[in-house]
Amino acid sequence: MPRGNSFGIKLLSVVMPAYKQERTIKKDIKSISATLDTLGLQYEIIVVVDGMLDGTFKKASSLQSKKVKVVGYPQNHGKGHAIRYGMLYASGDVIGFMDAGMDIRPTGMNMLLNHMVWYNADIIVGSKLHPASKVAYPKYRTILSWGYRSLTHILFGFKVKDTQVGLKFFKRKVVRKVLPKLVVKRYAFDIEILAVAYSQGYKRIYEAPIDISFKNGSITSKNLWHIIFLMLWDTVAVFYRLRIIRYYYKNHSIKKKALLRRNSNLHLRLNNL
Repeated sequence: MPRGNSFGIKLLSVVMPAYKQERTIKKDIKSISATLDTLGLQYEIIVVVDGMLDGTFKKASSLQSKKVKVVGYPQNHGKGHAIRYGMLYASGDVIGFMDAGMDIRPTGMNMLLNHMVWYNADIIVGSKLHPASKVAYPKYRTILSWGYRSLTHILFGFKVKDTQVGLKFFKRKVVRKVLPKLVVKRYAFDIEILAVAYSQGYKRIYEAPIDISFKNGSITSKNLWHIIFLMLWDTVAVFYRLRIIRYYYKNHSIKKKALLRRNSNLHLRLNNL
């Protein structure tokens, strides 16, 4: 490959949304950095603190690294909003995101990037259902994932079997085209970005194996059903905007400018993506 590494990537941007991660955030960043250091490419990690509700921002900012940017805002807005916000800072020709908390082993990034090269993919997604994946998941999560996967296949016709894993990479041209159109701030962000990208002609979406071990024991039964309801609501709303009112096909240049005005501290203009 002509650009100094086997992936042909000039710069890789990894956005990491973080919500109340003060206990693990430094370890998470170091773990991702250690993996990326082995890949022989230039990279940046953009940590987005989704609400200044604990010491996450302070601890992340204490890491002295030119490859790590830490940004955030006072109130919690949700994972989708955090990723969109972080992508505005991204300078890479490949831009991705990975959840904090390390349920997903960051070593899987190597496999995703290799798959992106092999398939010349527009988008590569980590998948629990890939035959080579290693998955330690509670049974109830497996059942819920199956149900949601069946719903999204019916609504959007995806060949992608697993849309919800928090590890995905996109070519820069996809982010530039799709980002201004996105609406979802929380639970159905993954399905929205894939559905909109697919509708805009970026159909080379492939899955790659991951190593995931579910650790989040803080979700109660009550919270779980509340999250399921909101996720289904957001998913149906994406379908409505995509298939009924065709919102995502409209020109969103005005929205793009408004987003930049609201985030006036951003050093990178979306038009430069």
